[in-house]
Amino acid sequence: TQKRAPQSEMAPASVSLRATILCLLAWAGLAAGDRVYIHPFHLVIHNESTCEQLAKANAGKPKDPTFTPVPIQAKTSPVDEKASQDQLVLVAAKLDTEDKLRAAMVGILANFLGFRIYGMHSELWGVVHGATILSPVAVFGTLASLYLGALDHTADRLQAILGVPWKDENCTSRLDAHKVLSALQAVQGLLVAQGRADGQGQLLLSTVVGLFTAPDLHLKQPFVQGLALYAPVVLPRSLDFTDLEVAAEKIDRFMQAVTGWKISSPLMGASADSTLVFNTYVHFQGKMKDFSLLAEPQEFWVDNSTSVSVPMLSGVGTFQHWSDAQDNFSVTQVPFTESACLLLIQPHYASDLDKVEGLTFQQNSLNWIKKLSPRAIHLTMPQLVLRGSYDLQDLLAQAELPAILGTELNLQKLSTDNLRVGKVLNSIFFELEADEREPTESTRQLNRPEVLEVTLDRPFLFVVYDQSATALHFLGRVANPLSPA
Repeated sequence: TQKRAPQSEMAPASVSLRATILCLLAWAGLAAGDRVYIHPFHLVIHNESTCEQLAKANAGKPKDPTFTPVPIQAKTSPVDEKASQDQLVLVAAKLDTEDKLRAAMVGILANFLGFRIYGMHSELWGVVHGATILSPVAVFGTLASLYLGALDHTADRLQAILGVPWKDENCTSRLDAHKVLSALQAVQGLLVAQGRADGQGQLLLSTVVGLFTAPDLHLKQPFVQGLALYAPVVLPRSLDFTDLEVAAEKIDRFMQAVTGWKISSPLMGASADSTLVFNTYVHFQGKMKDFSLLAEPQEFWVDNSTSVSVPMLSGVGTFQHWSDAQDNFSVTQVPFTESACLLLIQPHYASDLDKVEGLTFQQNSLNWIKKLSPRAIHLTMPQLVLRGSYDLQDLLAQAELPAILGTELNLQKLSTDNLRVGKVLNSIFFELEADEREPTESTRQLNRPEVLEVTLDRPFLFVVYDQSATALHFLGRVANPLSPA
């Protein structure tokens, strides 16, 4: 493994872009109330020119064309993940300086919302002997997608939750959904393009939006077309929601058939008269360079008296590392690419997991990245395969954010029919595995007495972070690697 470049050398970008991103980070902060205030907002709101174009377009504009989604049992071509990756790489290659700034801006906004939502997710689903995982980018992308279809009070509330305040009803203070969705695609593209740059292809990230509707619901074409700015694959399909258990099984079978991903989409708690289930599916696969799968499973201690046998990955290299003696946890940064990495956070004492989670998964938590320094390390950790779904309606309610998905929901830009949202879900399939290629020569030479042994054989936290877009793609907690998220 090659030595990790100093933090200041990561994320290839122009000096001006780097300086401006640092300014964005300096400006970032939370204000009182439910909104996150970040400057400059001109990157993500309508300008006077686009407002004039919208006014002209709306004057005498005919009704948006609509369509009814095909039945879920209709024949569907499999999702081509390689083609989706190629599309994201092409998007990243075409980004100019302002596009990259906008991606960084949206990345910061997604991080702030993600931390807030994660606290609720962990509280609701993060059981002691299980695992939990959340994608801040998927949360932000899902809510931004709903904003694309929203009007009036629903649009106002969504804009507030997304972290962009407005002064009045003036168009120039309104969030531009197309800019935001395009920036989210750029965030994804910057992540996967790094591995492609050197032919490694170490990261795979696929986003698929499932729009599951009642059979007679009409969707507006401009809304569905707009979603393609964020997700390479959008799948509108219709089915009967009268029996929610049967509907959930049909959705799961359909998604597994077209993607190969086995992820459940729980519909418990939805109403039988629902007409829409919105689900953002995310598949991530990270390959750890110069790591190998150990021949035999190893013990992982769920608590002081309980262990499970799990597949483990092992690798030796020069990694960024820091140990906090005061708060009793350590951080190891394992590079995926030049700017993307896996951050592994381990409490010194398993009983401190909740405490360490509270210290590290908060708005200013990235400050401790600056404290990392190179260290020769032999790292052993579980191979991870996590699957999980969460309902944003529940999480928003727990976070005491404005109610946006109730009976007064106005999604007239999505559909003018009698729309009743059953669920707004994020479903994640997360894989972390060894890169089976031969270790590099520098790795073979790292067999010295001063090599630090780091073994994640008890509960830990992890983050997938990309500095090029200042984006936290995943936040996770593993108390038992064998449990689904």
